[in-house]
Amino acid sequence: MTKVLGLAGLALALTGFSPGNQITKELITSGGQTRAYYLYVPKSLKPSAPLLITLHGSGHNGLSLVEKWNGLAEKEGLIVAGPDSLNPASWNIPTDGPDMLHDLVEALKAKYDIDRRRVYLFGHSAGACFAIEVALLESRYFAATAIHAGALPSGQATLIEHAERKIPMAIWVGTRDEYFPLPGVRATRDQLNAEGFSVQLTEMPGHNHWYYDLASSINRDAWEFLKKQSLSADPAYAHYDYRR
Repeated sequence: MTKVLGLAGLALALTGFSPGNQITKELITSGGQTRAYYLYVPKSLKPSAPLLITLHGSGHNGLSLVEKWNGLAEKEGLIVAGPDSLNPASWNIPTDGPDMLHDLVEALKAKYDIDRRRVYLFGHSAGACFAIEVALLESRYFAATAIHAGALPSGQATLIEHAERKIPMAIWVGTRDEYFPLPGVRATRDQLNAEGFSVQLTEMPGHNHWYYDLASSINRDAWEFLKKQSLSADPAYAHYDYRR
């Protein structure tokens, strides 16, 4: 079934990095466009591996999160893929997803033995906002979402009605975050929970917006949350007719 949806995108500045030694830069074609993403596959990959899709923040590209996850991914047997947004100035629906993320996940499933019921989202900042949006639109496709420093964008509360499943979500935010102050993040939690979700919010005392210095501890806690979540049925992807 195709749904009709009108959305405004997130405009955010992004820049590039070079891939690390064990992280590869890959390409797929989605929507007639060549899309880049960074991929980490554990050396000791086991059957039915979980998959994490990371969504980067403003001023960075897909590598910036994948390189912060690869150590934990190796330990936990987790495949991590971090796409770049198409326009360096923005994350946009429908340009950057959900269809592009679906195409990426399906391409990885075709190549690796991935547990179809354990595909997750993790986002930071701009990517965190985008992760919430995609999670609501594709609540029966992704198992769960964890984010650092983000909230449901203003004017996008109507997305909640598209969630056919109360997808598990967890948010980490600093008490001194200059871009996502606590009242706005708490409002996102409260709004979702009022609709029957169970959103976990962790407030980090004294922490600001900067993810990267604390990435190892944030990722460890995020993974502890995510790895417990699984779809109760095979994933179902919702197709939308986007009207502007």
